[in-house]
Amino acid sequence: MFFGSYQHTLDAKGRLTIPSKMKDEVGTVLFIMKGYDGCISVFKQQDFQNKMNELEKLPFNQMDSRDCMRIEVSSVVDLEVDEAFRILLPKKVLRDYKIGKKVMIVGMLDHFEIWDLESWKSYLSEKEKLYEEKANSLPKVE
Repeated sequence: MFFGSYQHTLDAKGRLTIPSKMKDEVGTVLFIMKGYDGCISVFKQQDFQNKMNELEKLPFNQMDSRDCMRIEVSSVVDLEVDEAFRILLPKKVLRDYKIGKKVMIVGMLDHFEIWDLESWKSYLSEKEKLYEEKANSLPKVE
């Protein structure tokens, strides 16, 4: 399970060191894909397979389903985790998601997100104001 937030800096080659508290979880291959709100979602192998299984269940004859499937699945890149627990983020991914050298890694239970640090700060500044209101309006989980 991934949780917490960690500020990191990409090296000159675009490599990200996995936070030490997450190292035991990641394995040797990670899958990145388009996240929500401008971030990159990062899944370990089993959780990525679960995500793909969820997408497979969407009704392909509905346009919204096809659109989401195409966008998400076409964005997937598999990355090797090296012996120093680093992943090399492709330049195209960094450019497409406007990720700079300074990033925030945010645990999201079955995956973690990579945010450009300034984008994360803006997101948090805006959304934290409504946190309690949104939390109170969520459906009850049984």
